[in-house]
Amino acid sequence: MFDGIFNALYQFQVSFAFLLLSAIGLAVIFGMMGVINLAHGEFMMLGAYITTIFATRGMPLAVAMLIAALGVALFGAIVEIVVVRRLYGRLLDSVAATWAVGLILSQGMLILTGPSIQGVSSPFGSFTVGAYNYSWYRLVLGIVSVVLLVLLYLLFMKTDYGLRARATIQNPSIAQALGVNTRWMYTLTFALGSGLAGLAGGLFAPTTTIVPYFGTNYIVEAFVTVIVGGANALVGTPIAAAFLGAINAFLGTNYGLYIGRVGLLLTTIIIIRVLPEGMSGLIDRWRARSSATRSGR
Repeated sequence: MFDGIFNALYQFQVSFAFLLLSAIGLAVIFGMMGVINLAHGEFMMLGAYITTIFATRGMPLAVAMLIAALGVALFGAIVEIVVVRRLYGRLLDSVAATWAVGLILSQGMLILTGPSIQGVSSPFGSFTVGAYNYSWYRLVLGIVSVVLLVLLYLLFMKTDYGLRARATIQNPSIAQALGVNTRWMYTLTFALGSGLAGLAGGLFAPTTTIVPYFGTNYIVEAFVTVIVGGANALVGTPIAAAFLGAINAFLGTNYGLYIGRVGLLLTTIIIIRVLPEGMSGLIDRWRARSSATRSGR
């Protein structure tokens, strides 16, 4: 019985980690900035390629992942300045533009490197519990995902950059009137989300085959997680990742990966129908009711 419980918990944390890591960069760009970045999966692919190329040439894997995050962040800043900056407030135009950027990246990588490249092996080895064999690295991904989320929360809520970024996102005209360089803040925030996507791709690189369409494996789940999370991306995204991860892990373990993904998408449809403001909207309502109850006493 212990083997089954441990296997269920392990599968849950793996699903949670993959959903959260794939969505965390999108939570900044889409959830906070309101930009539908259809190139998010290709940013993850770019991070996976950079990590793999450097790691296979003898660089420590952690350093290669850091280089990937910084490289994709720089690329994201260029995309924001050249493409996205002119399309704020033009939702459909930004969708088309970022979709085009994604196509250029995937097709360009296919031309440059071919259909696949030599991958990197998963570090840390494995361990056994009962009849099941588990990867230590996938456990580490769960820890890394939570650490990144905490650091991102502290960055936006406890630093001067976070204050300026939130002010710019919520009301750019007033922020600019108060002396904030809103163009620079948009660029930095888009670069941050891009870098997180690149880091996620680098973290996923040892777990899968590296191909130019690498990002398509994660883009749907990333958008689903952020949408279910609701308007407050920093609060809603991890809750959505935990809830959807539990659904995906249960169905995937018992009925196969296809059923797990179908169940995740059906659950998303139901949540959006019942909770149009997402998980964070539900939490905000609970807080409001709690405050009203306390004030009425």
